[in-house]
Amino acid sequence: MVKQAASIDGLIEAFSKLPGIGRKTASRLAFHILRASTEEAEELARRIMEVKEAIHLCSECFNLTDQDPCPICRDDRRIADQICVVEEPNDLLAIEGTGAFRGRYHVLHGALRPLEGIGPEHLKIKELLHRLERHRVSEVILATNSTREGGATAIYLTELIKPLAIKVTRIASGVPVGSEIEYTDAVTLSMAMEGRKEM
Repeated sequence: MVKQAASIDGLIEAFSKLPGIGRKTASRLAFHILRASTEEAEELARRIMEVKEAIHLCSECFNLTDQDPCPICRDDRRIADQICVVEEPNDLLAIEGTGAFRGRYHVLHGALRPLEGIGPEHLKIKELLHRLERHRVSEVILATNSTREGGATAIYLTELIKPLAIKVTRIASGVPVGSEIEYTDAVTLSMAMEGRKEM
């Protein structure tokens, strides 16, 4: 078997660590980079470093941003007393893309996964509760994924928020069970937001 250069193997290995990228796709990406001009490769490297240096978490909602607070939190036209809780920044983008929600967000940065050692202390739950105490909020919409972990996280949050006399709703089951918000189409997400149910 012919061995290829170690640097090519290293690049393939690096690409294969990205989510959803298998060895075959990683190999295609690596060879695409090799065929690209030096300028294109440098531009890609520059963009990666730029995003690593410029992007941080919004101090209010914990979305990824290059400003603090983020543009959504600064927007006075948003409904300030509605907070939609999502697992990841990609979920926020998916919901925002529907145009069905005009409130504010809170990004947990994950879901409860006790078997993997991810408990409440690893998520932005404490920060959510502080936010609910500081601001007048009438409704918290739980838009966690329709997975076992997403459901468990929604139940856990409901138990924490209900005693604060805040209405807690969960997006409707238009989002198929076991699916992730990020990959759900805009129409289904819009219907799920409109059909949310009180917890």
